[in-house]
Amino acid sequence: MSTRRILGPINRVEGDLEVRLEADERRVLSAQVNSPLFRGFEQILHGKHPNDALVYTPRICGICSVSQSVAAARALADLGSVETAENGRLATNLILAAENLADHLTHFYLFFMPDFAREVYASEPWHEQIAARFKAQTGSAHPEVLRARAELLHLTAMLAGKWPHSLALQPGGTTCPVEPHHQTRIRLVIRAFRDFLERTLFGDNLEQIIALDSGEVLKAWATEHASTDFGRFLQLADTLDLSSLGRGHDCFLSYGAYDDEGPAFADGVWHHEQYGELNQSDITEDLSHSWTGGHPEPRHPFEGSTIPTDMREGYSWCKAPRLNGTPMEVGALARQLIDGHPLVRALVSESGGNVRNRVIARLLELARVVSLMEDWAARLRPGDPFCTTTGLPPEGEGMGLVEAARGSLGHWLRVHKGRILNYQIIAPTTWNFSPRDALEAPGPLEQALAGTDVGDARGEVRIQHIIRSFDPCMVCTVH
Repeated sequence: MSTRRILGPINRVEGDLEVRLEADERRVLSAQVNSPLFRGFEQILHGKHPNDALVYTPRICGICSVSQSVAAARALADLGSVETAENGRLATNLILAAENLADHLTHFYLFFMPDFAREVYASEPWHEQIAARFKAQTGSAHPEVLRARAELLHLTAMLAGKWPHSLALQPGGTTCPVEPHHQTRIRLVIRAFRDFLERTLFGDNLEQIIALDSGEVLKAWATEHASTDFGRFLQLADTLDLSSLGRGHDCFLSYGAYDDEGPAFADGVWHHEQYGELNQSDITEDLSHSWTGGHPEPRHPFEGSTIPTDMREGYSWCKAPRLNGTPMEVGALARQLIDGHPLVRALVSESGGNVRNRVIARLLELARVVSLMEDWAARLRPGDPFCTTTGLPPEGEGMGLVEAARGSLGHWLRVHKGRILNYQIIAPTTWNFSPRDALEAPGPLEQALAGTDVGDARGEVRIQHIIRSFDPCMVCTVH
């Protein structure tokens, strides 16, 4: 006999989330993921001047606003065939990377790890130590992480004027030029963040973390570094078998991360252990189970619409994005897998996309991106232009694709008579937390929840681990 349960609201999640489960006495049979908050940014943008997107879209979210700014700027650059200044390209990378890494750090320490300090684990021999370190608000890691995060985000003040909701990111680059003394401060901020990661999270230099290339090597490293925060997580993952929890479709997508004369992390798709090239024209949005209307068949975002309905059909405000009809998982795991990092390739080959592997990829990305930031900061040329300016055409369309911390973010706009005719956004959590499509294929989280063991007192916390492994940002999901 099956029962239905509703989980929500779920704490330590940006925005509103509701999960409906159908389960028997032992396992989840199916899940429906509901994004219950409609905000309507696409309607707000209709009829506005194209440049207004740079003002409105960052306010979709207060924790990943830079990603929205970069996507909007790229869409406008595509619309106007604007060439970005070299300094502006490097500065944009640094601003986006600072936000992404701050999000990764926040997720691990403040959103994900506190669940292991819950009383449901009180009988475990490791619980007291983990609670002392990671318990929400009172754990010893809490002030250390907030301080490191705040210091890293000083970089955005130097390069973008403020964070969040900066107006410095433009189609042609950035509007905050860097003087030689600013460049020195930027490099010092990155160095301090490296020191924090090497001292506190990893207990090892970043190059050693980047060099981890197999499950066996990772296990040996974890044994040698058991007292570090990453080592503690790996021990928990092994003890609680997190590699068997939350496996999705194993179909992954990345738009390619950062613009370094081509993406610093490759773009593409990974479908059942095979790499493929990305064709963005294969992206569609299915509305069949969404509380939005406008067209009965799946459409590409350039042809799409976001029109709220009376909610009599469907179960979420979120649409169902698909790539060539397939649900795709996005995020750090997808990026590192598609880029070909040997550790992530090995882990996914062994156990697919799961709770453990998503967290490992996120922490690995912290190490890899800091190294890239050091290079970008060194290549800035004070005195050279940071932004090129040009007018935008009164007719046309543009697309801006970017990798936010949580995965692939896209903006698509069409302009008519100098005004926005249509603006559509697909955020990372729109991909990961999508409802079913017309073929009843579940979204990535819905698939990951199916089969979860809920037959004991830890059933609900297992559900929480799976949800948090995707690091949801619900306010971005339906904008």
